[in-house]
Amino acid sequence: MRKVDLLFAEYSKSHRNATNKLIHWICVPFIFWTILGFISLIPSPHFCIYYFGCISITSLIIVSLITLFYVRLSLLISIIMVFAMLVMEHFIYLTNVSMEKQSWIIYLSIFIITWILQFIGHKIERQKPSFLKDLQFLLIGPIWLLSFILKKTGIRY
Repeated sequence: MRKVDLLFAEYSKSHRNATNKLIHWICVPFIFWTILGFISLIPSPHFCIYYFGCISITSLIIVSLITLFYVRLSLLISIIMVFAMLVMEHFIYLTNVSMEKQSWIIYLSIFIITWILQFIGHKIERQKPSFLKDLQFLLIGPIWLLSFILKKTGIRY
């Protein structure tokens, strides 16, 4: 069995309850977005693309490292996640520009609310979150959700 499938199987053990799954479908993308948002606030030079906006060099480095992690698991998933992270970065740019120096409040508020909901989901599930066992599961959550979309559309990852 491929490593990605083993990780999905392990992650799935604590994500079987329908309510917990629904909470994860909502919260995991927002948590991922807020983490990228926090990273975007680290002072560093920015790279700007017409019609896209600007992305910090620090964000590009983090996105690249996350992508390398995903490439080790699945090339297709990593390509889709690069696209997803760039879309998220675009909305982060819009948030940072519109909120100026207050965007951290948006990221922090969403981060706290979504983590509270995640822990409520795991309380309902009666299972501890997977990342408490292994931190790499923080990066598995988003692609675990993506795997359902790929399976539903018949695309092999």
